[in-house]
Amino acid sequence: MSPTAARMTARVAYVNLGCRVNRVEVDDIAASLEALGAVACPQDEADAIVINTCAVTGEAETKTRKAIRHAAGLPGRPQVFATGCVVNLFADEVASLAPNVTCVADKSRVAPEVAAFLGIAGRDAPAACDAVTPTGRTRPGIKVQDGCDNRCAYCIVWKARGASRSVPPEEVLASVREHLARGAREVVLTGINLGRYEARDASGHGLGVRELLELLLDRTEVGRIRLSSIEPQDVSDELLALIGQSDGRVAPFLHMPLQSGCDATLARMARTYDASFYLDRVAAARDLVGEGLSLGCDLIVGFPGETDDEFSASLALCEECAFTRMHVFRYSKRPGTPAATMDGQVEPAVMTARAGQARTLATRMRYEQAALLVGRRELVTMEYPDQGVSGGLFDVRVYGAQPGELVPVDITGVSGDVLTGERAL
Repeated sequence: MSPTAARMTARVAYVNLGCRVNRVEVDDIAASLEALGAVACPQDEADAIVINTCAVTGEAETKTRKAIRHAAGLPGRPQVFATGCVVNLFADEVASLAPNVTCVADKSRVAPEVAAFLGIAGRDAPAACDAVTPTGRTRPGIKVQDGCDNRCAYCIVWKARGASRSVPPEEVLASVREHLARGAREVVLTGINLGRYEARDASGHGLGVRELLELLLDRTEVGRIRLSSIEPQDVSDELLALIGQSDGRVAPFLHMPLQSGCDATLARMARTYDASFYLDRVAAARDLVGEGLSLGCDLIVGFPGETDDEFSASLALCEECAFTRMHVFRYSKRPGTPAATMDGQVEPAVMTARAGQARTLATRMRYEQAALLVGRRELVTMEYPDQGVSGGLFDVRVYGAQPGELVPVDITGVSGDVLTGERAL
């Protein structure tokens, strides 16, 4: 008997580990199951649990295995469906973690397999719910690219995800329109290496990220499009000019992974740019996008061989860039990568201290950048009653606005990094 035979509602919990792309994939799986009548719920109430795994670092893989063991050991003994990068690399090991774990390497097969287990595969789709996504997101992500052709020394994702490949533009258009029909005002384009988007339209014309943005702006009524993350070498002047000239319809936010601000460290990482190139792209962005620009980055501290002077160079470059968001990671040895066997592995205590310094700098810069927005008008996507997010990804409190609205707000104050304002008339 299926676990839902005694009741009409199939209950599924979703666990996302890792990157923004993983999160979008979970949302897509949840949407497919929702169309068959499944309801999202907490893990301890679930008949089935979907876990999208992450293998970007050794620490991430450890968290993945812990999450799977926890889910499989819950009192209700839910069936755990594991997918994602760890499954692609180590499916047999993951499946052996517990008898109620099923590995599904092909993400397009996750929803059908969960539906078959729950006995809902043949149901008619119910009426659509009010939420933009079943997992409750008001700014849905849309995966337009997958895979990576880079070979960064610390990363194994290129093995788990495969070569770069892109979603045809007509499919992207359809996905955006579907989310708009469900009430979305802002969508987020995601990819493992988003800047390498390459596809052809129905007429055979080649499209990169800039051309895809132009297509979406021209052929949909989307209020705002956000780029999730883009490598510095893929940030062209033409792309920056489009963002600057879009009247806010492309969010004035760039998350450009940095990883290190020191040339020697970047070379050991096998990154394809140096510090001066990165600074050039930042300068171009400030010039072409304009005053409303917000910058984010990823920073790895404690990479093998990183000296105190190299770390100081990273901090100095970060301060010069005046980032509004920094994701700071301690280097975590990932078996199977060149970095794992490099000389000069940094002591954990040193990495922890450096991460603390970097996060202190990040907090100070974010507060400073938030303060500069007082007196400006910001376009805000409302995520909760009276609270939304600006184009630069600052939380904004504005009373009288409701989730799903896209509203112009005059910023009147700031507390830490949270802006306050009034709806513009």
